[in-house]
Amino acid sequence: MFRNWNIEKKTKDILEDSLDSPISNEDAIYLMEVKGLDINALILAADLVRKNIVGDKVTFLKNWNINFTNICTSTCGFCAFKRNKEDKDAFFLSIDELADIAKKAYDNGAKEFCIQGGLHENVDVYFYEDILKKVKEVCPDVHIHAFSPMELYYGSKKAELSLEESLKILKNAGLGTTPGTAAEILNDDVRKIICPTKLNTEEWKEVITTIHENGIKTTATMMYGHVESSKNRVEHLDIIREIQKETDGFTEFVPLTFMYKKAPIFLKGKSNPGTSGTEDLKVYAISRLMFHNDLKNIQTSWVKLGFKFSQVCLLAGANDLGGTLGEENISKSAGAEYGSKTEVNNLKQLIENIGRIPALRDTLYENIDII
Repeated sequence: MFRNWNIEKKTKDILEDSLDSPISNEDAIYLMEVKGLDINALILAADLVRKNIVGDKVTFLKNWNINFTNICTSTCGFCAFKRNKEDKDAFFLSIDELADIAKKAYDNGAKEFCIQGGLHENVDVYFYEDILKKVKEVCPDVHIHAFSPMELYYGSKKAELSLEESLKILKNAGLGTTPGTAAEILNDDVRKIICPTKLNTEEWKEVITTIHENGIKTTATMMYGHVESSKNRVEHLDIIREIQKETDGFTEFVPLTFMYKKAPIFLKGKSNPGTSGTEDLKVYAISRLMFHNDLKNIQTSWVKLGFKFSQVCLLAGANDLGGTLGEENISKSAGAEYGSKTEVNNLKQLIENIGRIPALRDTLYENIDII
């Protein structure tokens, strides 16, 4: 279909093939660097693959973020959320305080809580268990999407438990799914710069696959636009793709553009100032062409990109808008300027404006209702 387009022959060949099958790493790296009309062709190919795989429904859910502490023992160059316990704006919610927040959000229609916090010195798996039990006590029907791979690894070590033992405890207490965050860029040279105290690549892969093998689904993420190369991005996407082929444990992929304005690594002159809009569109489009049927749902973050640009990303391969949220302190701390809460009708109008079908979903994409 790209025969009469005035684009590079190699681009034409790759995109024609991409309509039927996933692209290779080599072709993805090539597409990361295309210019001009080739970018338009890439976006169109991704949109066509999106339509073929998931149709015209654009999904989102009613959810609420709860961050229980910003006190953290880790050191990440991109994080402006972390505080030391002596800082004036440091906080550590009690479990009752967290439950009060949850109950108010639940009474206002929240169907999912995303619960995360810093790596506090007094936090372990048993603390996570207490959170889950209390939230389930006051909000029995809510889905709890909580605790990143790094939090689970840290909490298990603090409790002197294996990860498998910890997951069994948390699952019994009400854990539904977990965020596939702490991935950043899965390349150890990059991680030594941006998150030297976090899991390395192999450790992250081991933790995420263990979560999946214990019957818990996760999201998959990639935070890009800091110090990584295009090749690093593609290698990261390929790792996600291979894990998904092995475990089928990812519910969605969420590209996270680097919020640089307040990030320590940027303020020290050691990173790029995020990405251009064109780079963002390439990430969405290439993700779609690499994943195809292996990972069907690609989410765009309106918190990081804004409503207008998130709408454009829905034309470049994405099919999900995340959620209505409520509190989103981590992106906001790093300099995100697009708010942390929205209403169902706002997302509905955004979707209808591009001729798509708005639909509310659950966390696992098992129940999708057109609105």
